[in-house]
Amino acid sequence: MSRNQKPHKEHLPEIVEKKHKKREQAQQEKKKPIFFGLGMLGMIGWTVAAPAVLGALIGRRLDELHLLDNRMSWTLTCLFAGLFLGIVVAWHWLKKESGSR
Repeated sequence: MSRNQKPHKEHLPEIVEKKHKKREQAQQEKKKPIFFGLGMLGMIGWTVAAPAVLGALIGRRLDELHLLDNRMSWTLTCLFAGLFLGIVVAWHWLKKESGSR
């Protein structure tokens, strides 16, 4: 049907029904603004970075105490442990935000 032609009366209820369904679908989908995505990206960054830095600081302190005669680098060990913890927390947070469990 072209824009210049008026819909036939028999088809009008169908057209109204389609437009109503389309409007409901658009309201349910609601696209989130770009600032939401940027905020989420920042939140994920802090969630991963903070435990990694904290782990490195704790490891540095343990290295200063000379535990195990420096056969092992506590700084690297705690850094990776903090990084792993941050990634797991961020993954769970993203999973919760996306609605899938």
